[in-house]
Amino acid sequence: MSAVSLIFYLVFLIPLIGLLIWVMRQDKRKGKIGLYILAFIVIVGVWFMYFMTKGK
Repeated sequence: MSAVSLIFYLVFLIPLIGLLIWVMRQDKRKGKIGLYILAFIVIVGVWFMYFMTKGK
């Protein structure tokens, strides 16, 4: 993993996911559904990036 990828994860991705989790937990009615959707999106995104960069 390159330094640019690490900087992107540390500066943008991790705080964004933390903010989204915090916002979704504020909604008492649909908070769990939002967290499940967020987890699914993150897993699919990481999986897609792994397989797209694996061939290079």
